[in-house]
Amino acid sequence: MNILITGASRGIGAAALAVLHSAGHRVLGHSTTGSDSLIAGDLADPAAPRDIWDTALDEFGGQIDVLVNNAGIYEAVADNVTDSEWHAAWARTMTINLQAAADLSRLAVAHFLDRGVGNKDRGGRIVNVASRAGFRGDSPDHWHYAASKGALIAMTRTIARGYAAEGIYAFAVAPGFTVSEMTEEYLAGRGGAKIVADIPLGRVASTDEVAEVIRWLALDAPPSATGSVIDVNGASYVR
Repeated sequence: MNILITGASRGIGAAALAVLHSAGHRVLGHSTTGSDSLIAGDLADPAAPRDIWDTALDEFGGQIDVLVNNAGIYEAVADNVTDSEWHAAWARTMTINLQAAADLSRLAVAHFLDRGVGNKDRGGRIVNVASRAGFRGDSPDHWHYAASKGALIAMTRTIARGYAAEGIYAFAVAPGFTVSEMTEEYLAGRGGAKIVADIPLGRVASTDEVAEVIRWLALDAPPSATGSVIDVNGASYVR
């Protein structure tokens, strides 16, 4: 399998890249600045998704089997800021968390359709990393984040319904709070105790746990599971 993962420099994306690579697949990751091993692309730039896709397609020799849309931001904006600050925060979050994933998914669907003509077994898979916030909402400073993840879930289900007959399957994973480089300091402070108290499991999820769900959806989930959203939140939100 040839697999492209966005936002793979750290956290869930890095863990997913590692587990998929260890399973014997060719995996290309992306990050904003790039590196010797990661494709560069700032997803705030509308041109970036196509550039990332074309670069990956070239490096893979013209075939991508799985797209994992993991890249995203979680930036606060108060409800009492100026209109311009409010609109800028919403535009940035929606562009990176939703529009970029939509653009990459559209390119993936077109690619999967082209190579699956006459043979639906040659379709492909899309795995979107959403959030429990897409179902239960988030903090008063994160209306835009919750909205972006709710829309990402709706988009996933739309792709699943629209292209299953063509052998194209779409899934999402919805983590809750996750241990990563970005959250370790907060979890070690007073805020961490409040978060853990809200999780029946008694701890937050690890990036490896979320990565394992991504691996299963990307490789092993049966076609009839297309459209599914898998929660990884320690029962802090059940539905």
